[in-house]
Amino acid sequence: MNNQLPGASNALTFGILSLVLVFVCCGPFAAIFSFIALSNAKKAERIHLENPGEYTGIENVKTGRVLAYIGLALSAIALLFLILYFGAIIAILASAGLEGNY
Repeated sequence: MNNQLPGASNALTFGILSLVLVFVCCGPFAAIFSFIALSNAKKAERIHLENPGEYTGIENVKTGRVLAYIGLALSAIALLFLILYFGAIIAILASAGLEGNY
């Protein structure tokens, strides 16, 4: 039959979105789209394993999964830098306020 694998294009689309949103918008949205892409990839791979010759598009599933993992890692790194950035700002403001009390 060679029909398109259900969920393969969704996994690829959400994987691409997760990678793009890390650089364009912010990390939490990228992480959300990464989890959606991984979920769609898992469902599509399960369908492919049940009927290996019936569907095509497993390459899209694998590519979407890799992009989702990369987007998830980059969003975690962005979240870490965001926490460190605001932590440094709070530490500087807190130490500046304590100097005048002596």
